[in-house]
Amino acid sequence: MTEESEFLLEETEDQMNKSVQFLEKELHKLRTGKASPQMLEGIRINYYGVVTPIEQAANISTPDARQIIIQPWDKSIIHDIDKAIMAANLGLNPKNEGEVLRILVPPLTEERRRDLVRKAKSEAENARISIRNIRRSSNDMAKDLEKEGVSEDEVKKLQEEIQKLTGKYIELVDKIAVQKEKDIMTV
Repeated sequence: MTEESEFLLEETEDQMNKSVQFLEKELHKLRTGKASPQMLEGIRINYYGVVTPIEQAANISTPDARQIIIQPWDKSIIHDIDKAIMAANLGLNPKNEGEVLRILVPPLTEERRRDLVRKAKSEAENARISIRNIRRSSNDMAKDLEKEGVSEDEVKKLQEEIQKLTGKYIELVDKIAVQKEKDIMTV
């Protein structure tokens, strides 16, 4: 294989890997009934005029599977954190205990579990679409290589390798989605 072909394959695999990583990050935000600091990821507060992620302004811990403790480094922002969590609409109600916020994570109802499974399947489908779009783009670039003088046989071989990568990453997405569905439905 030529250097351009190998570079295209590496770039394709890198982009597909990023799609899978994004899926894992999104699925991690879905609640499975167990408390996790990642449930609060993405929540931002106004910290002295700067919009800051909550994890950069407080210590977040989970002493057990049903509660999250948020201990801000600066006690004066505890109300801002409380408001931000409520505004994020995660279905969590923080309890202000003066120096810390305690969040009791309620158990999931059957209906809520099914909604979360639907959301997980939707995220997995978005990842599959992303991977297929990367495949299409890479195949177009492979055809462009042919115009630049790379042999037709090598382009065909390159497209087969791109298809193998696509199959590998879609299979990985399927495994991740099935595992998340199992986690969500486990009581």
